[in-house]
Amino acid sequence: MKMDWNRFINRTVNVTLHENYGVVYSEKKDEKQPNFYEIVFKTGKLVAIFDDGLLLESVRESQIVSTFIPYDSLKCVDIF
Repeated sequence: MKMDWNRFINRTVNVTLHENYGVVYSEKKDEKQPNFYEIVFKTGKLVAIFDDGLLLESVRESQIVSTFIPYDSLKCVDIF
């Protein structure tokens, strides 16, 4: 079954992702290994739909951030 994402353009969505990892580098110079964290949630306004994923827009630190999420990374989506 394919979902018609166009029905939800400009709606807020909360996406639960399959495991995805990011890296945070410590400001301390004595630490030689970076810290890893798991990214499991993304929230934003659904602004575009593509053949291979969704584009979300959110505001972080007074700047608009666009996030592309491939369909393969979606685990669950809450639509508000």
